[in-house]
Amino acid sequence: MTTLPIRAPYTDAELAALYPSSLELQQVQILLRHGERTPISSRFKTTGLATYWPYCEAANRFKDVVLTADSEWDAVHWRRQMETVDANNGPTPGRSSNGGLDSICEPGELTDLGRQTTLALGQRIRRLYVDQLHFLPSHLTPETQSAVYLRSTPIQRALESTQQAFTGLYPATARSANLSPQTIVKRAMWEETLFPNEGGCPRFAELARSFADRTAQLYNDSPEMRLLNQRIGKYMPKDSPVVKVDSHPRLSGIMDSINATRAHGDTNDTRLPPEFYEEEVVAGVDRICTEEWFVGYQESNEYRKLGIGGLVGDLTQKMVERVHQGERKADKSNEAFALSLSGCHDTTIAATLTALGGFDVRRDRWPNFTSNIAFELFRRKTDAKTPSTAPIASSNPPWWSSLFPSLTALVASSPAKPSSSPRTPFAELSSTENSKLNDYYVRLRYNDTPVSLPYCVQPGKHLEGDETFCTLAAFKEAADSFTPRNWRQECRVGLGEPAAKGPIERPPGVVDGL
Repeated sequence: MTTLPIRAPYTDAELAALYPSSLELQQVQILLRHGERTPISSRFKTTGLATYWPYCEAANRFKDVVLTADSEWDAVHWRRQMETVDANNGPTPGRSSNGGLDSICEPGELTDLGRQTTLALGQRIRRLYVDQLHFLPSHLTPETQSAVYLRSTPIQRALESTQQAFTGLYPATARSANLSPQTIVKRAMWEETLFPNEGGCPRFAELARSFADRTAQLYNDSPEMRLLNQRIGKYMPKDSPVVKVDSHPRLSGIMDSINATRAHGDTNDTRLPPEFYEEEVVAGVDRICTEEWFVGYQESNEYRKLGIGGLVGDLTQKMVERVHQGERKADKSNEAFALSLSGCHDTTIAATLTALGGFDVRRDRWPNFTSNIAFELFRRKTDAKTPSTAPIASSNPPWWSSLFPSLTALVASSPAKPSSSPRTPFAELSSTENSKLNDYYVRLRYNDTPVSLPYCVQPGKHLEGDETFCTLAAFKEAADSFTPRNWRQECRVGLGEPAAKGPIERPPGVVDGL
């Protein structure tokens, strides 16, 4: 994981294949990981790796709202400088790796490079959805401003990445002068579901520790870890001299330092020793950390539900709301957005894909900076002659049943309730409400590549001829299987109980895969 390789814009031929003429794009929801940042913590200082990096020009250009003495709102411009303590515990200026006092980044802060790459992501989004597909308006005006919905986690680098991507999508020249400030929606940290929230969900925190402990048990004395110790163990601190999943720093912390330094070039004072960047070291660290953090989404429906189910439920609800809006086109009072940008994190991206079956922890790599998932909602055009996608009954359990264990019971559950909302599970919808989802399809593109979801490859659950176009009904069934009814309540159920996990075993051929 490091900087995301950028592909060229789709050619006309690629565009025609990706967006069939029989379908009409209705809505796009994009989850975007923040851009490049500094390490979360200062590590490996004995190797010469600087604590403070001079890659944050924004630190010289801050602007905040202030209230004046005459009760008017104004802006105060200011610059940030860091302070630290010297050997005598006295205050001293914090200096960056180049000896300067300005442009110093805080730990985990979005860097100038991160701003550039998220701006470029917004420009690519504009190229596709404005210039090529003509799905979004070319200019935002007071009449079209609601077409774009912005959301971010409470973490600053995610918010700033959202702002940068929006600026790429709609630069100042594409926004009317009389446009009001664009709203960015945030939640309090304790109820945030735009990332797997251990702090807000005690039961999920227990599950996460359980899977982390199992990964430590599995790998701490493994050939893979012995190889890592041979290469980089000599750089570990004296109080934790052996590289482990749960060492100090943890293996995931080592990965954080590797990837943050890899992303920011070859400057010696913001680089680690060369052993950290050897291919087998980078691959081995990535491989073990990916399993530690995300295997729970493959093995445990409770993990999926509490870790990322709230977000997937939100995404699905917005799709259904768009469908309902299409049923009442004359009502503009609560018009759904056309495109949303949600600034989030690596754990959001991989957790969402893994929970839906589109990411395999033993094959796929940790998401790069600015990695993104586009959830695209389509409607079949009324004049399109396409075979029916009605579900086909089967008496045998489907192969995907282990990934979505609750779907069999869900589909066969009690009759529909008299009334429903966009959050109502598919199995509880009336036949009338169910039929409204007909002719709608969902397609995921992960870093510009369409994703096949296991639940949707079954006959009758995708667009004829293209398994990446999941019927909305099938997508909702899969999402419902791990969408919590009440996330905050369920986060406090089962505390202290063991996690339901698969068997502890090392996958075959892992050493060769390093």
